[in-house]
Amino acid sequence: MTEVVQSGPTSLRILSLNCWGLKFISKLRNERLAEIGNQIAAAEFPPDIVGLQECWTQQDYNAIRERTKHILPYGKFYHSGIFGGGLVILSRWPIEESSMWRYPLNGRPAAFYRGDWFVGKGVACARIRMGPTRRDIAEVFCTHLHAPYESEPHDSYICHRTAQAWEITKLMRGAAERGHLVIGLGDFNMIPLSLAHRIIETHSPVRDVWRIIHPDSSIGAAKDKVEKLRGLPMPNAEFNLTVNGATCDSAFNSWRWNHAHQKRLAKGENVVIEPTVDDPHAKRLDYIFFSSGSHHDAATGENTAEWSLKDASVGMTMRHPTLHCSLSDHFSVEATLVRSTASASSVEHSPWALPEKYLELNTYDEILATITKYTARERTQRRLRMGHFGYQLCLSIGCLIGVWWAPHNYVAFILMLISTFGLSLGVLEGLMGGLFVGSELRALREFEWEVKNTRARAATKQQE
Repeated sequence: MTEVVQSGPTSLRILSLNCWGLKFISKLRNERLAEIGNQIAAAEFPPDIVGLQECWTQQDYNAIRERTKHILPYGKFYHSGIFGGGLVILSRWPIEESSMWRYPLNGRPAAFYRGDWFVGKGVACARIRMGPTRRDIAEVFCTHLHAPYESEPHDSYICHRTAQAWEITKLMRGAAERGHLVIGLGDFNMIPLSLAHRIIETHSPVRDVWRIIHPDSSIGAAKDKVEKLRGLPMPNAEFNLTVNGATCDSAFNSWRWNHAHQKRLAKGENVVIEPTVDDPHAKRLDYIFFSSGSHHDAATGENTAEWSLKDASVGMTMRHPTLHCSLSDHFSVEATLVRSTASASSVEHSPWALPEKYLELNTYDEILATITKYTARERTQRRLRMGHFGYQLCLSIGCLIGVWWAPHNYVAFILMLISTFGLSLGVLEGLMGGLFVGSELRALREFEWEVKNTRARAATKQQE
């Protein structure tokens, strides 16, 4: 059906920011997140769609909403896991539908000090209606992938992050096949051209906005081996912001300063960092991906991308006006999309015809090897945990039997205490080994099947 007018927006401003809003842990949380709301509202180019990560509490969400509702009247705070997913989507236009898609592989409950499993990480999905026609729909996917705690390839959670990238890729591909504008944003905890990054850009039609404009930008921190191999000079702080798109560990970010600078800041001094200072640690972990919907030109018979990228930048680099600290331990990534001006009489809505794209076969083998290695680890963990449960159960029974012959009351008390504590610990180990690890192994089998199936298609394509 031919549409009469193009009534939706002609440009779209997008912002993504990790707010670092961990309750009881993040310093100056209330003051910083309130100021984040102030700065979003006061932006020279106000955003139309905002994705936030690590906004954990309803209180912080309400503080930001209160300050931005005049430009972003629609918003959704996403609930997930035990402590919440920390994901928020704000919009200039109505959110027609929303859902929270939790990742099947998502950390381990035993690593309670890391918390990834407890927050139920996943993808916050929102279908945003920008106008009255079918062409005026944007599907937004906001996420925060599992954090790396060691350097790749030794990161014990690389299998989780790879599987999570695979899952969000499927969601974005489905949205693109519906012919909608697709926006994926968030803290992906990956460096450019890493395995997770290649999966996203290969198995869905989305593109990393920063690499569209800066295709030769860094693929890691200057101190990292992957960047040293490029043989480039040490970047300064300004270059990392404007060219490399570094959003994390920047020399400009007060939460990454050395102890001397932190002490000066604590005394109320507004410490100034020179733009020319060497910046070996800064890297890009925050991303905006997008894929345009399409329109059909009746005159030429061709499908043409409806949205294109105008610019991308690192933002939210300002400091708190009175505390002089950075607003988060990350900076934001921002982008502007513009819409084509095809004549209304020749425009028809058309689903996006996605070309089949595949990674190299050895890359799928690399993913499968990672799955196999992690599966073996989890099977060992299950045996150990179930063995620990059996040991603690026997110990508990032994202590209870020992109570019968205890010569003194205090000895009986100690035996009962050991029995209770041991059995409680054993039950926890049994639950993790029997239920959680079992669930994770089943998720791994599903992921393995999908990768093998995709590899088979890639091999067939290669032979044609």
